[in-house]
Amino acid sequence: MMPISFGFTEFLGILVFFFLWTTAQAQMKIPPETVQQWANTFSVQLREVTTKYSGSLLLQKKLKDVESIIQIVELDGEELVKDFSNEIERMLGSKMKSVKRLAEAAEDADLYHDFNATLAFDYYNSMMINSPDEDGNYPELGGEFPLEENEHFNNLPVNTQQSDIQVPTNVYNKEPAILNAIYNSEALNDVFINNFLKDPTLTWQYFGSSTGFFRIYPGIKWTPDANGVAAFDCRNRNWYIQAATSPKDIIIMVDISGSMKGLKMTIAKHTINTILDTLGENDFVNVIAYTDYIRYVEPCFRGTLVQADLDNREHFKMLVEELHVKGEAKIKNAMKEAFKILNEARVNGQGSMCNQAIMLITDGAMEDFESVFEEFNWPERRVRVFTYLIGREMTFAQNTKWIACNNKGYYTHISTLADVQENVMEYLHVLSRPMVINHDHDIIWTEAYMDTVLPTTKELFTTKAQSLLLMTSVAMPVFSKKKETLSHGILLGVVGTDIPLLEVMKLAPRYMLGAHGYAFLITNNGYILAHPDLRPLYKDGKKLKPKPNYNSVDLSEVEWEDTDETLRTAMVRGETGSLTINIRASVDKGKRPLYLINDYFYTNIDETPFSFGMVLTKGHGKVLFRGNVSVEEGLHDLTSPDVSIAAEWTYCETDIDPAHRKHTQLQAAVRYLLGKDPELECDEVLLQQMLFDAVVTAPLEAYWNALMLNDRVEPGAETAFLGTRSGLMRIIRYAGMETRVAKKFLTASDKDNLFTMDHFPLWYRLAVENTPGSFYYYIVNDKGVKYIIATTSVTVSSKGKTAVAGAIGVQMSLDMLEKRFWTIAKQPSDTDCSTVEGVCPLSCESADLNCFLVDNNGFVLLSKERNEVGRFFGEVDGSVMASLIKMGMFKKVSLFDYQAMCKNSHHHSSGARPLLSPFYGIVALIRWFFSNALMFLLDFNFCGLWHSDYFVDAKAGYHTTHKQKKVEAMKPCDTAYPGFMYDSTVKEANSLIKCGRCQKMFVVQQVPDSNLVLVVTEADCDCSRQYGTIPLEPKEIKYNATVKCNRMKSQKIRRRPESCHAYHPKENAKDCGGASTISLSVLLFSLSLLVSLVPHTGHIPAPTNQMSL
Repeated sequence: MMPISFGFTEFLGILVFFFLWTTAQAQMKIPPETVQQWANTFSVQLREVTTKYSGSLLLQKKLKDVESIIQIVELDGEELVKDFSNEIERMLGSKMKSVKRLAEAAEDADLYHDFNATLAFDYYNSMMINSPDEDGNYPELGGEFPLEENEHFNNLPVNTQQSDIQVPTNVYNKEPAILNAIYNSEALNDVFINNFLKDPTLTWQYFGSSTGFFRIYPGIKWTPDANGVAAFDCRNRNWYIQAATSPKDIIIMVDISGSMKGLKMTIAKHTINTILDTLGENDFVNVIAYTDYIRYVEPCFRGTLVQADLDNREHFKMLVEELHVKGEAKIKNAMKEAFKILNEARVNGQGSMCNQAIMLITDGAMEDFESVFEEFNWPERRVRVFTYLIGREMTFAQNTKWIACNNKGYYTHISTLADVQENVMEYLHVLSRPMVINHDHDIIWTEAYMDTVLPTTKELFTTKAQSLLLMTSVAMPVFSKKKETLSHGILLGVVGTDIPLLEVMKLAPRYMLGAHGYAFLITNNGYILAHPDLRPLYKDGKKLKPKPNYNSVDLSEVEWEDTDETLRTAMVRGETGSLTINIRASVDKGKRPLYLINDYFYTNIDETPFSFGMVLTKGHGKVLFRGNVSVEEGLHDLTSPDVSIAAEWTYCETDIDPAHRKHTQLQAAVRYLLGKDPELECDEVLLQQMLFDAVVTAPLEAYWNALMLNDRVEPGAETAFLGTRSGLMRIIRYAGMETRVAKKFLTASDKDNLFTMDHFPLWYRLAVENTPGSFYYYIVNDKGVKYIIATTSVTVSSKGKTAVAGAIGVQMSLDMLEKRFWTIAKQPSDTDCSTVEGVCPLSCESADLNCFLVDNNGFVLLSKERNEVGRFFGEVDGSVMASLIKMGMFKKVSLFDYQAMCKNSHHHSSGARPLLSPFYGIVALIRWFFSNALMFLLDFNFCGLWHSDYFVDAKAGYHTTHKQKKVEAMKPCDTAYPGFMYDSTVKEANSLIKCGRCQKMFVVQQVPDSNLVLVVTEADCDCSRQYGTIPLEPKEIKYNATVKCNRMKSQKIRRRPESCHAYHPKENAKDCGGASTISLSVLLFSLSLLVSLVPHTGHIPAPTNQMSL
């Protein structure tokens, strides 16, 4: 019995100890009054440090002193939007005039030129220039072509005295038609140069010929790809296609019957993709595959047309790749379906309401179609039918041609992949006939696009705002004026010029719009041309790449608070007006939400399909102050070494006169003010404000220098800075480069913290949303380099109005703040604890406590663990953050990103097929060898041997579907993500969190006169099992099939282009294509017959979900 008794007594002792221990744990209390005392003491020290090293009190005093001589102006948004849009209209109007002069010159040159089949004419081929051999001899069409780097053309080597010619590899550069057209276009050289002299802001000017060559000014050296191929074909470019044709509705019908297997199907798919590439956002499309039944490539689009924007075109291409052949071709029902879709669109006022066409892609048409055309298309022939005969067989050529010729279309025969491009382009020339016969020179403007001439370097992407990397083009068709060819409607080509959207948006100066204001441009389809929140690039590994849908981002996807699309609808319709919207904005890469009230003002840009909008934020965004000082006084302070101005803003226009391009904006402004360059065009209002700001802020330079000279700068105070609405900045470095932690801060590469075309500095935007005079603190984590920024706004008042004059602040090291905080957050051992209820003395250095400084958006500024600094507090301690959210101290803000990129699921389909026995494997190998050998012989162009250019293979070649298909790692998607905001009315909180066997106490106290809270928690109660972390990562918004379908085919309100040229009675519809005969040698025919006789028994067809080739 004794052992049992002893064990029971021991057990009781353990129970008593456990009870006492858990009771002690439950009763452990963090005294709120102690935490409050720490917060108050730390607040005083923070205030002393930041006001001392920033000089904010001195600046506010100087502004107070000048209040009697300043004027506060309330901005009139309606007047501003009118002024800015007028400036944009003038600028774009000058580009249109340049293009018109080019079109007139090109047409006159053709009118007085008679075609010469034996014309011998040398020209500068941009691929061959400046390429001498070892002996110094230049190739034919090469020669020496002077090139010089030019700042106006992104420092590319160019020749501003001459244009040169680019010819795609697949076009013979000495073809008589090419030579005659190039000879005619020589007349454009003088016009290019004169245009540039009249309007020095012009960039690239060009002429794209219908024969395939591209004349570009200024002349450049064209660099082929790694294989020596010049794949660029101007006729594929959006500006060419839009200028050459009116908007169109297209139904692509593709035969996927069994006879289309192998190379035929590959050619057919390439043909579909090439047709899709000729469509733009003003066009509408659908794709139908047919055998003995009708199959919509996208079932969601059944019976309708969808806008041919980039998203939908890429979606069709992806689905077309999945097509497989099967069954017997029955074209009649498919043709009826296509006509029904087009007729319904026309009757219901949908689609383009202009040209309509059916593209029939087949290897043969055996049925009688006359009844279909009689029912749906004759006699008006509103719908043109273009036919593409695929493969080498000519048995059904007459039937296929008859379809096109009797429906005002065009017939082409495509036997190889290399034939696709040229043959597809024919339909554009047919659609252009009515416009050409009418001589309607419609000016077109393209959607936004990336400039392919610019070097896509890392430097380019990091030195310019993403939203302003894009271009638009203005273009005009060029026609033959010769009377003898009038009915043929011959399109000679298209002339155009590029306009960087950066230059357009400069006409809405940033300083007028304020810290959160901005300007933007959209197209008639509601797509964004320029907007500070447009993000056309994404990061793929270490590279920045354009997003697949970068130029079809709708205004509603950026201004997503416009839930009823009131703003979008009004702007798309070209209306003038204003609208107020309460918005949730965010700064600092989406981490810091802001509630703003924005006033939107908008109007149309005459003679373009564009609408212009601008935003002024209510409150500080709608008022600015103006002051006057003498030029002499202002220049003295402006030329101080600590002064800089916004390098991307336009104080003076330095791009008009080449002699001015070498000057920075500050140099140009000083020269203008000194009278050295009176011909400079400068913004007088901005210059005057800049001078005034320089004078008012000048005492800060002396103040900062005095601190340094008197050795009164504490280690860790690294940089003091200020900025004003005029873009003026003053910076002083208290610490040298070798000791400074924040080496990148406020350098040229630190775009987030500088005045740019896109935005005001981050510290400025955060300061103006905070109480003036009260500092806003936030942590910066720049690739592991962590430091603190403190910033506050300064104001001026006059006649009852107050305006933000600027922001001022100091950048400090983390060590500096930590040293002060840990000294304060520790009670000495001899503390009088008699009146304290709870743990005393209390110390943040204790292992029992965790102490954090957290900002108003929930990010950790200070923690005992350095790796937690800069992280969201909900990721560090989800239990306490969840309690603070529940108590209302922090509020969740739901934010959305409709331009996100998400990881794509990797899906590969195998091209392998099972083999029943080694015999069939050998047979398959023999068949593969003979088939490929035969295809090589059939595709080999013996005539091409006469022309050395044809030795450069365009590598379009044969399909490679047997290889694993490369899958994009990222795809466009919609995401939702949370942000958090501190409710400053809740100044303190404390509570117990029950976490299983323990209870976790925490105390939260506001740090007065700041945006910070002090959080003290128990360290030894782990709540991670009961409370997960609260992450900030965005989550993809998943749509079910129905919602996804409705989103894809929904057609938002859009404004159709004003002109349409679909019919002209004088059109020569008999010019409808032809077919060249193919004669096979007896040997090749015998080989083909032999291959076809190889036994097929035992061949297992590919599963229906795979593509059979």
